[in-house]
Amino acid sequence: MARKRKRLLWQLYPSYLLITLVSVAAVSLYATDVMHRFFLEESADGLEERARLLVPQIAGALTPLDSRALDRICKEVAETADMRVTVILPDGRVAGDSREDPAVMDNHLNRPEVSRAFRSAAGAAIRFSATLEKDMMYVAIPVMVGGGVGAVLRTAVNVADVDARLDSLRIKLLIRGGLIALLAAGVGFWVSRRIARPLEEMRRGVDHFAGGDLSYRLSTPRIEEMAAVSRAINEMAAQLDDRIRVVIGQRNELDAVLSSMEEGVLAMDTDERIISINLAGARMMGRSPADLAGKSIQEAVRNPAFQRFALKALSGDDPKRADILFYHAGERTIHVHSSTLRDARGERIGVLIVFSDVTRLRRLENIRRDFAANVSHEIKTPLTAIKGFVETLEGGALENPDKARQFLSIIQRHVDRLSTIVEDLMNLARVEGEGEDAGVRRAPRSVRPVLEAAAGICADMASERNITVELDCDPGLRARINPSLMEQAAVNLLKNAIQYSNPSGTVSIRIRAGSSELAIAFEDQGIGISRSHIPRLFERFYRVDKARSRKQGGAGLGLAIVKHIVAAHNGHITVDSVPGKGSTFVVRLPRKGGADLDDAVQEREPRSAPPK
Repeated sequence: MARKRKRLLWQLYPSYLLITLVSVAAVSLYATDVMHRFFLEESADGLEERARLLVPQIAGALTPLDSRALDRICKEVAETADMRVTVILPDGRVAGDSREDPAVMDNHLNRPEVSRAFRSAAGAAIRFSATLEKDMMYVAIPVMVGGGVGAVLRTAVNVADVDARLDSLRIKLLIRGGLIALLAAGVGFWVSRRIARPLEEMRRGVDHFAGGDLSYRLSTPRIEEMAAVSRAINEMAAQLDDRIRVVIGQRNELDAVLSSMEEGVLAMDTDERIISINLAGARMMGRSPADLAGKSIQEAVRNPAFQRFALKALSGDDPKRADILFYHAGERTIHVHSSTLRDARGERIGVLIVFSDVTRLRRLENIRRDFAANVSHEIKTPLTAIKGFVETLEGGALENPDKARQFLSIIQRHVDRLSTIVEDLMNLARVEGEGEDAGVRRAPRSVRPVLEAAAGICADMASERNITVELDCDPGLRARINPSLMEQAAVNLLKNAIQYSNPSGTVSIRIRAGSSELAIAFEDQGIGISRSHIPRLFERFYRVDKARSRKQGGAGLGLAIVKHIVAAHNGHITVDSVPGKGSTFVVRLPRKGGADLDDAVQEREPRSAPPK
């Protein structure tokens, strides 16, 4: 279990307080011991001095020995001095005592202070007195008579009296020591606070910095060392703030660049986890960047081909490229390119994968290849036939007029087919060029005459198949169009409808004028078109039934021309078809948001709406 952390104040102050208390206690104990010894020594010296003052009187009563006089002197002295006086003879007998009867007292020869005094030296001792039942201090000095020790004079005081005075001094010393300890504790607390306060302010400042407030600045303490630390922290915060601003600016610029890119960018670490991905890349996967960041590539992208590519990219430093099919919002072809991702020290930390949606590009490449192949095929077939019949004529068929006329008729038909192909290609190129250069001239025109002219052009073709062309259009309906181009588009759509209609059928042309668009519907009751063919109907040379188209002379460019003419009018064309029941091609021209329609176009509903 982790130890509980304490504030610096409560780390410093108890140490100061402990040092103070230990110092005061040590000084008090030492002072008490010194005073105790001092008082004992002073008491011993006092007893010895007073004993020496009595020596003349005691010596006068020893020669001759007058025990009563000695005892009287001892008791008289005790009345004036608060001490006990005893005279001991050389044989240890007590000759006089200020408190007791000498006759009943024990022999004192074995007393240590007495024994020392009989050896002509002053003696002192502290011990318990059996007679008085108290701790006493004894001081004995020899009384010299005739060159020898005639007796020992011993003085004594009660040690309890000394201790009482010493206890009084101890109490005073403890009181003063306690006051000094309190004062030292206060000073220690103030010093601890003074040391801890700048550190607490630094901690609060660091909390500000950790919270992102790098504009906060620490105050400068009066302590030089802490002031230097405070200045260093402030400088560090300022430099860190500048660097973070630079990093944030660079990151915002990078985010802006990545967000505005049409290509997707994905960064992945060596643990196969996504570090970051831009908006375009996330959209290609049908997710948001927040949903993908931090997830493994297997969890984020449920595409086995891409997962294999990512693992292959992580396995080496060589760049990898591939086209991968994704099926979010339809089938799309995504070109992926990987490169090694390194940090500032050049160490490999993952891979960077760039996505490019090349669906349209690949489709255009396929269309270009198909176009080249189809053009080659469409031109080569009649040229081969023409060359063959010419060689046949040169080989002798000219001698047979009937065969020659037959071959020339076939050659003429193939030449007409080539002319049609070339004319269609030229028309397509012209329409594309005018549409790209915005050179299609449009003006407010009545729509019905254009459609009637188209129906007239296709009348012979319709009569050959016994097909009726119905036109339902308000004569007053006008639109901003290019009459010749719109007539060509209508002719192509009518020919297409007549060509693929069943004999004795009906082809209808109906117009619906709405608030936002003008819809011109071409409806037939023919063989219809399978849904799988509809996305490619408007490609050049694309045919649903190639054998039937070639048999009927179609080059596969009519619908492509229609598409570009409608696009040049800022419109679009849609197809609705049911196999075996017929098809409806609807040309939709905008009525708002452009200059496609005359402001005076009459808002009229057609007499009958086109089929859905």
